[in-house]
Amino acid sequence: MFFNHNMPSLLLIPSSFLIISSLLAKSPNEEPSFLSLNDPQLPEDYNFQGEYIGAKFGAQVISLSNGRFQVVVLPGGLPGAGWDQKNKSLLDGKLNSKIVKLDSPSGPKKYLADDANLFSATQKFPPVGQKNIVGKIFPDGKMRLQQEGTPPIQLNKIIRKSSTLGKKPPANAIYLFDGSNADAFSGGRLDATTKTLHTDGQDIRTKRKFLNYHMHLEFMLPYRPSIRGQHRGNSGFYQVDLYEMQILDSFGLEGLHFDCGGIYSQVPPRINACFPPLVWQTYDVDFSSAQLKGAKKVKMATLSARLNGIVIHENYQFPGKTGGSRNEQEGTAGPIKLQGHANPLQFRNIWIIEK
Repeated sequence: MFFNHNMPSLLLIPSSFLIISSLLAKSPNEEPSFLSLNDPQLPEDYNFQGEYIGAKFGAQVISLSNGRFQVVVLPGGLPGAGWDQKNKSLLDGKLNSKIVKLDSPSGPKKYLADDANLFSATQKFPPVGQKNIVGKIFPDGKMRLQQEGTPPIQLNKIIRKSSTLGKKPPANAIYLFDGSNADAFSGGRLDATTKTLHTDGQDIRTKRKFLNYHMHLEFMLPYRPSIRGQHRGNSGFYQVDLYEMQILDSFGLEGLHFDCGGIYSQVPPRINACFPPLVWQTYDVDFSSAQLKGAKKVKMATLSARLNGIVIHENYQFPGKTGGSRNEQEGTAGPIKLQGHANPLQFRNIWIIEK
């Protein structure tokens, strides 16, 4: 779903400025999208973005385009792997001569600001636990950080893989997409080379309808470093086309209801378990539909979910439908929808077990 984090107040901006800005500004769909690590146009910045781990610290490096970055330093380790889920430190990074120099940020900052100088990966700036840290990231995948008054520490870049990545379906599963064809879906495009299912920015739905199930799917987010917020790889994983669990490049961010793993407009994930773009990620869900007695709903739909093997929802009860859902009543069978939302998403290894 679309949610503009940075909507300006029109009352405070001269109309002439708005007119000029609207003529000069690019639409998010005009900004470059990279769908493969093999793309020869992939910017050098991508090599520095990602996750780093060292003694007692983890770090997530967010690419902001044109050699600019923000680093989120996490005491204890990475999300779902040691971080204390409270304290963070932010660092601003700038690429120069193959090395990213890191400094503690200063001045005003805004959550998800378009301007890299103003960008903050946290709603509160400075965040709880902010320390005065400087450092560098080197092209060999090493990061060196030094907090004021302490010895320097080294972190090494890692690529985490979900514990359910490549999971094979059991004998009683319905294989919705195994890379050979897209016959189970209305819409979508099979890439014959990569054996992946593409939305090409359009919604796709299963032809078959479901009520109660366990489901596994794998997805890859595009790399769109110049984009912020809801245009940065936006999609949605709709249970029975009534309840949206968000898919979005919200790597390194707060993990709000409109971020990856959130139940859109209802509840955030327990933890932001989103990996960087151009890395395969997994959703594993157990879903039970609402129950009806006549036309009356007598039991709410429930969901338990893991993102990249990390529990983000457990027995969540939906108070109602989310936006963008079909018109039918809760408790009725419906398709699984993978939202396009004008963003290029890729999926693979999709299977479901009816309960």
